[in-house]
Amino acid sequence: MGHIQTELHEDILRITIDRPEKKNALTLAMYTALAEAVEHGEANPGVRVMLLHGNGDSFTAGNDLQDFMANPWTGQEVPPAVRFMLAVTRAKKPVIAAVQGSTVGIGVTILLHCDLVYAADNAKLVMPFVNLGIIPEAGSTLLAPALMGHQRAAELLMLGAPISAQRAYELGLVNAVVPPEKLLETAMGAAQALAEKPAAAVRATKELMKKPMAAEVERVIQDELQVLAERLKSPECREALMAFLQKRKPDFKQFR
Repeated sequence: MGHIQTELHEDILRITIDRPEKKNALTLAMYTALAEAVEHGEANPGVRVMLLHGNGDSFTAGNDLQDFMANPWTGQEVPPAVRFMLAVTRAKKPVIAAVQGSTVGIGVTILLHCDLVYAADNAKLVMPFVNLGIIPEAGSTLLAPALMGHQRAAELLMLGAPISAQRAYELGLVNAVVPPEKLLETAMGAAQALAEKPAAAVRATKELMKKPMAAEVERVIQDELQVLAERLKSPECREALMAFLQKRKPDFKQFR
């Protein structure tokens, strides 16, 4: 799978983002591989729990912007990033995330759909969507305010302010903060504990917990995607991407 590695060990499917030289920035090919890994985990009766983590000093730096600009996803029926997002959103089996270092964009929004999240104390989480002239995705405009309240969600989604692992814990986004060297051990321990429980009961409990908001989450994801498609063609987004390429600060004051 190239930069996405999978390993099945005692009913636990480890899915590793493995592009440490680029802080695990995600290309379209990597999104496809991530989606396939989650889908295969769902379909494989030998998998009870899925664990998502990154190799190296980062979870993921989010989209690889150069790949994103070279391969625009507008016009595709189901873009690879959306396929991955929906695979995690709709997963019936438990999904655990272990995050460290740079945790950006979809690296944060996907956590809202994971059942357990563990963070290294060096994790830095940021959702810079507005800074790029676009809008947040993965149902985060619904789930973040529901989790932490409108004002705190606005700090993350509108200001695009980075937060520490400890702050993410205080906001309810992660279950525990641990030293980096303990991160995988902690996440694997939780995965093993879940894998030893009655699988059908675990799945039924997850389904019941998510059921009250499931339809609304799906609706909001589609609403976000519609607005995102429009924003990708906006002059603000073009300015943000050009500023990135030209290594300068974007000038958004020219737009109303």
